[in-house]
Amino acid sequence: MPCVIAVPREMAESERRVAIVPETTQKLIKAGHEVRIEHNAGTGAFYPDDMFEAAGAKIVSSRTDLFRGAQIVLCVQPLTVADVDQLAEGTIVIGFMNPGRNKDAIIRMRDRKITAFALELVPRITRAQSMDALSSQATAGGYTATVMGAAHCPKFLPMLTTAAGTIRPATVLILGAGVAGLMAIATAKRLGAVVEAYDVRRAAGEQVRSLGAKFLELEINAEGQGGYARELTPEEKVKEQEMVSSAVARADIVITTASIPGRKAPVLITRDTVARMRPGAVIVDLAAESGGNCVLTQPGKTVQEHNVTILGPLNLPAQIGFHSSQMLSKNLHSFLGLLLDKDGMLVREYTDEILAASLLLHAGEVRHGPTRDLLGGGVP
Repeated sequence: MPCVIAVPREMAESERRVAIVPETTQKLIKAGHEVRIEHNAGTGAFYPDDMFEAAGAKIVSSRTDLFRGAQIVLCVQPLTVADVDQLAEGTIVIGFMNPGRNKDAIIRMRDRKITAFALELVPRITRAQSMDALSSQATAGGYTATVMGAAHCPKFLPMLTTAAGTIRPATVLILGAGVAGLMAIATAKRLGAVVEAYDVRRAAGEQVRSLGAKFLELEINAEGQGGYARELTPEEKVKEQEMVSSAVARADIVITTASIPGRKAPVLITRDTVARMRPGAVIVDLAAESGGNCVLTQPGKTVQEHNVTILGPLNLPAQIGFHSSQMLSKNLHSFLGLLLDKDGMLVREYTDEILAASLLLHAGEVRHGPTRDLLGGGVP
């Protein structure tokens, strides 16, 4: 029997994305499923209700009616506790869960025996690339960060030869060459800037150079598990700080993307380093949500210190909701391909390695170890 799939309007402040777009909706309906979209769910991402209706979705005004009888709920941010209370036992919820910031909702889902898959837990393996929502949204964040930096910089980014003389290109420094950092590099290069980048992982150097940027070398290899960086030793941190400070001081725009999963973001830019920067320089701190890579970053705010503008943006992918929703929708559609068999029926066993790794909650049990530790137990 085909599934009833519900897509709620996001309730989180400043969240403009929607979990699926009309193109994906049409594919699901052609596969025999019923898709319900809450009224105005896609408006913030510029996917109005009539586009979903044209794709065959049912537009539902009441959140209660939306969830009634739904077997799968697709969301961007975690559902509220009130939403969870309206779900039937065994309902499958798929989205970003962020347990550390949404304990109450996670606990309520556990207690109500909701099955929850966390997109941030999808393993970064070749077979899961089409489902890698972290990477797709980081791509959106890296692009947006560069555009924000350019908008706040009092200089042209490209070199210009004009009747008024030659204008030298701006220098953009990217700290952290993960998905967001690489997209920031590519965007800054397209805008004509001179681009430098640094990452503690040596393997990132080849990717940085392939985009036409200069990779800052330091004899440290901090490659960690899963493609992330490990934490540096105290001695390594001193060497890193010296090189990074010099690079930051000569940059016009600095974009920081360094983070460690489940940990406070590492400090890469100190107050003294900011004081050495050029007047009018800009810092865009993508790690603002987890403490910031700059000690002067204020999450969600733009501040000025020592004639330097410091941006601490939150949820950058939501600022380009149209395309970030489009990418996320494709990630979710690919993920659903593992949950639904060739006849459109829900699978009963989550033995697939991707499903097993991303399974946060099932049958009243917390399946993800770190989240279980966070909540203080798996079974209520």
